Amino acid sequence: MRAVGRHLLALMVMTLPLVPWQAQATDAATIARQGNGRGAAPCIACHGGDGAGQAQAGNPRLAGLDAAYLEKQLDDFASGTRGSVVMQPTASALSPEERQALATYYSKLPLPPALATPATPMPPADSLGARLATRGDWDRDVPGCVQCHGPAGVGVGAHFPPLAGQPAAYLAAQLRAWQQGTRHNDPLQLMQHLSAALSPQDIQAVSTWFAAQPLPASRAQP
Repeated sequence: MRAVGRHLLALMVMTLPLVPWQAQATDAATIARQGNGRGAAPCIACHGGDGAGQAQAGNPRLAGLDAAYLEKQLDDFASGTRGSVVMQPTASALSPEERQALATYYSKLPLPPALATPATPMPPADSLGARLATRGDWDRDVPGCVQCHGPAGVGVGAHFPPLAGQPAAYLAAQLRAWQQGTRHNDPLQLMQHLSAALSPQDIQAVSTWFAAQPLPASRAQP
């Protein structure tokens, strides 16, 4: 009888429902490390184990980004609204619940300490990138990036993601994508209109400036 009782107790424990966030965190962490077994590649292959991204490859940081922004990007990749030969098949292989769980998981990852001291040297305060980022160029109807993306590009809410701490190659690639019309999932087409006024030199300069901005370390945990 005691053995039967122990088995019944074990069965009851095994069938207790997980708290929704605990279940999501476990699933998201597994997908991030191993993929989902249905075609979604492991996130860490491109974005690193700490979510810092890979600067040389131009893969963006995900750690600490707004959850609603991340979920929208995954949804847009899955629907084809935002094109990417890498992300579209991966996002398409994720269920809506998995995309939401991953967005929440990465939003709660702490900012990687290495980003507090970026490898990209800080451009001079009067450089082209600094001027475009902080003041814009009103002769060309280009506002300063920080007016929407926050001081030093730390990000504002779900629609204006952080630019600080992102690889320069990634930022430049996104500006070119908006400029060429291959990315068009920005609110009110703001980035499409703005990027049209930028020269290749402008794009490289402002991308380099934001990549050089340090980020404070965070203790948040997923």
